[in-house]
Amino acid sequence: MTEFSWELLTIIGTIAFAVSGAIVAMEEEYDILGVYFLGLVTAFGGGAIRNLLIGVPVSALWGQSMFFTIAILSITAVFLFPNNLLKHWNKWGNFFDAIGLSAFAIQGALYAAEMNHPISAVIFAALLTGSGGGIVRDLLARRKPLVFKEEIYAVWAILCGLFVGWGFTDSPFEMYSLFIIITLLRILSYTYKWRLPNRQLRKLEN
Repeated sequence: MTEFSWELLTIIGTIAFAVSGAIVAMEEEYDILGVYFLGLVTAFGGGAIRNLLIGVPVSALWGQSMFFTIAILSITAVFLFPNNLLKHWNKWGNFFDAIGLSAFAIQGALYAAEMNHPISAVIFAALLTGSGGGIVRDLLARRKPLVFKEEIYAVWAILCGLFVGWGFTDSPFEMYSLFIIITLLRILSYTYKWRLPNRQLRKLEN
């Protein structure tokens, strides 16, 4: 995958995650500082935690000035023109989010793989980078993390980690194929409302 293509996908993912964080903050009636904070945490929180756990200097995050600028501009647009942008978000938001999930999960897995970490660390890095920001967003908004409840989401990030850990992304063709497959699986899962099995415990009556 060329550097330009990868950068473009990362930009799309950054916009999607930043916008989703800003929307959640506005739904919870946070002030402007809360909107920006939640938007940035959603876009970069997963990568920051990943860096901390796999040994990448956390300061590496501050080298992404272009992506920070893109995230801030995206959040500003949502804050200033919420009604206009939400119409398009409701239609295309899940699609852009699927691209972001796939690109970020593969990126996180590659970070760990290039550092010669075991496959367990590669999977965890993919999971954190792809869905960690959304988990932190929901916790800060005092919501149950949607990735563990409503939809199949984190599973696709784990799948990215498995394939990268197994060495199935050594060529550009394999990388593109994995990206397309994970993006399509995410789209199918929210389109057809796929759910993982769950079991509820009944509350004991006194």
